[in-house]
Amino acid sequence: MKSRILQIIALASIVAGGCGRPKTANIDIRNDDGKAVMALDYRDFDQAASAMVQSMLSSGALKKKGGGRYVVATGRIVNDTMQRIDTNQLMAKIEEELMNSGQVVMTSAVGSGTDALVHETRELRDSEEFDQDTIAKRGTLIAPELSISGEIFQRNLQYDKKRQQVEYYFQLKLSDATSGLRYWQKESLIGKRGSNKSVSW
Repeated sequence: MKSRILQIIALASIVAGGCGRPKTANIDIRNDDGKAVMALDYRDFDQAASAMVQSMLSSGALKKKGGGRYVVATGRIVNDTMQRIDTNQLMAKIEEELMNSGQVVMTSAVGSGTDALVHETRELRDSEEFDQDTIAKRGTLIAPELSISGEIFQRNLQYDKKRQQVEYYFQLKLSDATSGLRYWQKESLIGKRGSNKSVSW
């Protein structure tokens, strides 16, 4: 009887504790009125990516002479911030918007966006288990004409006695893969001010 009473008390405390927990809510990413944070969040990535893409498209650097689309590879994007940023997250949005423009195609054969299966399927050329007519022939991969590379870095400054200023610089460059000439580059700055108690990592 005593153990039964203890079980009921334990169950009641679990239920009561669950009722007191904060509720989870979905974020309306199209109209997010949530408070800004000192670290980078998805809104910052969207803002930086959109600014980069609009600048690149409006510059005319992606308009290929004679028509057609450039083949573009994503090179190294360096994260020089205090945060563990997945730079592929930023580049995924940039690549998506560039491809949607109809001016470029991205390659998965080389660069940071490499798809391992592109090369693995070519290793099947001598396998007796696969119909060799279905295996990609030699000399069929298309080399990139342009490459995108860049860096994200962070500066922390003391704004006043109680507040700090954090600056995030997004830098991107577009280069010709054959000549090495740079066709375009852009720096997008996102700045934040907040309490010295806030952390930016």
